[in-house]
Amino acid sequence: MANHSNDSKNTLFPALLKYWRGTRGLSQLDLGLAADVSARHVSFMETGRAKPSKEMVLTLGSTLQIPLREQNALLQAAGFDKEFDEPSFSMSMDSQIGTVLQLMLDKHEPYPMIIMDWGYDLLMSNKSASKMLMMFVKDPSAITTPINMFEMIFHPGLGRPFIVNWEKVARTLLARLHREALLKSHDGRLNNLINRIFDYPGIPESWRHPDFSQSSQPNLTVDLKKGDWEFSFLTTMTNFNAPQNVTLEELLIESYFPVDDKTEAACQAIFSSK
Repeated sequence: MANHSNDSKNTLFPALLKYWRGTRGLSQLDLGLAADVSARHVSFMETGRAKPSKEMVLTLGSTLQIPLREQNALLQAAGFDKEFDEPSFSMSMDSQIGTVLQLMLDKHEPYPMIIMDWGYDLLMSNKSASKMLMMFVKDPSAITTPINMFEMIFHPGLGRPFIVNWEKVARTLLARLHREALLKSHDGRLNNLINRIFDYPGIPESWRHPDFSQSSQPNLTVDLKKGDWEFSFLTTMTNFNAPQNVTLEELLIESYFPVDDKTEAACQAIFSSK
């Protein structure tokens, strides 16, 4: 009787390697040249005729710029132990990095700054961001825990009614989400988030089809208005470079900067209020 468990293990690494090579748009020759290995050996690894060493898996992972979590999965598929730590966020906060993150949040005051995981769930925020998040919510009962920042923008009962340039912001962010979901198509979390977004009323069905014609900008302008309060922010998204730690690599740090004096003054007022 065939051992289907072993068959699965024997075919998983070749399938993952071929998937990531295709995702990066490389031929076997391209990957071989970049990783300093023959195209023939790449072909043999993708068909299961050759078993890679752990060093080879790591070389391929680095060459293909595969996220650390997925490199761990690639190693396990090839029969090796994980190489990169995957501590919980709370464990990371007990280390020196927790002090660094808190310092970043504090130093950015009176402007908002938030820290999210790769699924856009809110992990940390500074005082200004916490106040503004609650300020721009239409129906507090619609808030879920953890707060998801995409849901804050797309849910009609949360922040959506207060975003003056909502259509531009929404389309830009949805294009980003589609790109990221495509790169992580083997993991359903981002696709589930997209599906939740399209369950909300008022989201054009035509947006369900990825629009990759929009460039992926490193920043975005968001205009907010509620009563007499008006804000115009330039937002930027950053993350840690080469942390050798899965959890840290996946952190997203979003910083908000005022684009005019009116927003500057409003941020100062919000931060100083009790």
